[in-house]
Amino acid sequence: MINFEKYQIHTDGRTSGRMKTFCPECHAQRKNKRDKSLSVNLDTGQVYCHYCNWKLNVRWEERPKPEPYIAPVAQTVVLKTEHVEWFLRHRAIPASVLTTAGITSAEEFMPQTRKKEWCICFNYYEGNRLVNTKYRDLNKNFKLISGAELIPYNLNGILNQPECIITEGEIDALSFMAIGRTDVISVPGGANNNLSWMDRFIESHFDDKKVIYICTDTDRKGQQLRNELLRRLGAERCRIVDLAPAKDANEVLTAPHGSEALKAALENAPQAPLEGVYTAEDLGDELRTLFENGLGSGADTGWENLDRICTFEPGRICVVTGIPGCGKSEFVDELVLRLNLRHHWRAAFFSPENMPLVYHLQKLAEKIIGNRFYKHSLSEVQYQAITNYLQENISLILPKEDFTAANILAKARELVHRRGIRTFVLDPLNCIEHLIPHGDTETQYLNSFLNDLVNFARRNHCLVILVAHPRKMPFDPNTRQTAVPDMYDVSGSASFYSKADFGIVVERDRVNEVTRIHVKKVKFKHLGDKGIASFVYNSINGRFTECKEVPGRAGAGSIEFKPQPFDFNSWLPKEVEMPALDFERHNT
Repeated sequence: MINFEKYQIHTDGRTSGRMKTFCPECHAQRKNKRDKSLSVNLDTGQVYCHYCNWKLNVRWEERPKPEPYIAPVAQTVVLKTEHVEWFLRHRAIPASVLTTAGITSAEEFMPQTRKKEWCICFNYYEGNRLVNTKYRDLNKNFKLISGAELIPYNLNGILNQPECIITEGEIDALSFMAIGRTDVISVPGGANNNLSWMDRFIESHFDDKKVIYICTDTDRKGQQLRNELLRRLGAERCRIVDLAPAKDANEVLTAPHGSEALKAALENAPQAPLEGVYTAEDLGDELRTLFENGLGSGADTGWENLDRICTFEPGRICVVTGIPGCGKSEFVDELVLRLNLRHHWRAAFFSPENMPLVYHLQKLAEKIIGNRFYKHSLSEVQYQAITNYLQENISLILPKEDFTAANILAKARELVHRRGIRTFVLDPLNCIEHLIPHGDTETQYLNSFLNDLVNFARRNHCLVILVAHPRKMPFDPNTRQTAVPDMYDVSGSASFYSKADFGIVVERDRVNEVTRIHVKKVKFKHLGDKGIASFVYNSINGRFTECKEVPGRAGAGSIEFKPQPFDFNSWLPKEVEMPALDFERHNT
């Protein structure tokens, strides 16, 4: 599972060979934005930038062990006159703003020039604690403190304020300070869709905001950041600052009458586009991407036999069915983990059949570590690693009031806001308390319920996975198997097929000890098509291993399987080594 996207290394869908792409460490600071300086070996996970010398090993999500973190020390050197003059002459930012913002100067070694340079210091504070410092020389070379936490710049400025402004860079934040607005932050790391830094500050710094102004750059990356901020913060209280034709806030400030122009852009910022009404201008970024690149496949899982017939996409609903005991929940659990490991889709489960909740976490942990979850198999370090992973990526929903659809969806929406979940699992349907309105039939109610799920998926850009039981299927005494259901066999309504973007049936062939995943529906052809993927279930760690079905030697109708060896490797970073297993015994 080589996961390049986790480190913002974009491979354009390629999975093997060598390629060159943009370096996430230095591309934002490069003058030549077209130079692809990063060499990537897609097979070994080795990454090297020929411009800034950044190295990385992404094999099985492995990163080199970071250098010991040393807390930053507050810079005591006041701003050099040269830096004050540069801000005023080139950025239209006066010295008084620099003093208020805590900007300082320091001599610092810069990896780009391989020598010490006098740098401007953007100091990141949380309260009175200095958390990080970004160094910038006058040639636009950057460096952050290695190992320090990423937090927004000027975080103290928005605490307990009714409004805030969010920009893409520190100088853009200083530009708003220059026109008298101190309630402004810049996101750490520039235009990056990974907003996990926000989790810790949602309640303390964002929940109380009545109005949030989003002022990202006007390029494609900036628009992607804007859209993710809208998704996390709620479009209903956000206003979009239109800077066109300028690229960013500082470009507006440095133009003639810049202060007045930037104030006007803020005052005239419209609310987010009216929900449910779109024009070609509203969809301009997506339309341009479609025009330039065409329709690409969705998110893959790493199961090659399934990826050939089905890939996934947020904003969709996937209905999974199968007779009791066929392994629906086990399959869905691994599917969710694979999407998280490969694409960083945080997940939430409403799965009351997995009670107590800790049992569900144990099952997920065993799939991740590839081993039994108990102290004789794991060290304390490994235990902490898996619990940290679960804490970061998995949420379990169990409303205290009742299990009505409204309560469950409200909790899921809150998790989109607070934790940025991308996958939401309801497993199973019959554990939801269905309050059928007086006068409605079951079919009418289920149709309305599925509409609510579809709307939730679309509005929150989540993949919603619904596990639903089929009607009682007949048993065939000749094959000693229960008939495999179809999507129209899901108990209650044919809408389960018609509303679903993905329709999956899980079959467990107990005679041949194989699990078949029948993809019965993929609504959009660029995401896949109907087909069957076969697996052998590993009862030790709960993983599904791909296998190939071939005609057997015992005559017509017999089947033999050629499974791959069971995988007992940990899917955690390689720094946490897992204990060796007796693979021959386990495979037997």
